Amino acid sequence: MTSLKHTSWQSRVFDAINTIFLLALIATMMIPFLNTLALAFSSNFASMQPGIVLWPKEFSVEGFTTVWNRMQLYVPFANNVTVTLIGTAGHVLLCSMAGYVLVQQGLPGKKLMISMILVTMMVPGEAIMIPLYVVNKELGLLNTLSALILSGLVSGFSVLLMRNFFLSVPYEMSESARMDGAGDLRIFAMIYLPLAKAGLATVTLFEFVSRWNQFTPALLYINDHAKFTLQIALKSLIVDTDATSSNFMITTNVRMAGIVIALVPLILIYPYVQKYFVKGIFVGANKE
Repeated sequence: MTSLKHTSWQSRVFDAINTIFLLALIATMMIPFLNTLALAFSSNFASMQPGIVLWPKEFSVEGFTTVWNRMQLYVPFANNVTVTLIGTAGHVLLCSMAGYVLVQQGLPGKKLMISMILVTMMVPGEAIMIPLYVVNKELGLLNTLSALILSGLVSGFSVLLMRNFFLSVPYEMSESARMDGAGDLRIFAMIYLPLAKAGLATVTLFEFVSRWNQFTPALLYINDHAKFTLQIALKSLIVDTDATSSNFMITTNVRMAGIVIALVPLILIYPYVQKYFVKGIFVGANKE
């Protein structure tokens, strides 16, 4: 009986420590976010005051109107939308098709292809940064959005993830459809894709977030201000000292408003794919 009480006491202490730790972890994430949101909706003068605020001072949206109209943030925002939507759609389609090929029985050299894909995942992006720049230069893609769309259009991680999802589809279904006269394209579109919604949602969310926050490729390939993406524009807005002029000072609420605008699409997309995303993480991790 004494042993049970001792165990129960230890369990309560552990739960209390765990709760405190998790609350502290949540605070480290929420306080900066709430501070950014509060400053974004504060007036110019109030946002320049020192200290951390969690609620807007002198509520105002002038930071948003300034950064959107006067700073013309809508230009890099539109570029970001173009690169993200086209790039994500192409990435999901190509990686899904590659994953479908890798589940075909009797495919010659299947193990070799999978091994080569794994090798590409071990090469750091920094190691091939200069070769990629040279390739884009030779193809005439510098200072074009096409360079950003083509960058990372296929990844080994997404290909293998989609392959794992397709392995959960009974192969007999495709064989039956093939006997009825269906071709590979129809089998892929009508059987495999509908049964792998969780995988599609997982790859889509990963790629959407990655492309929306894309920084290094845009910094490497783009010099034209009209082709800047959102992250490069935010870097200029927040970090660069030459973003100000003698007759116009960028206040804190303007900078924070730009950050909030960049976060909105990510916040909006997550609820729609969250249920598939959670399922996809477990299925993708458990399949061999």
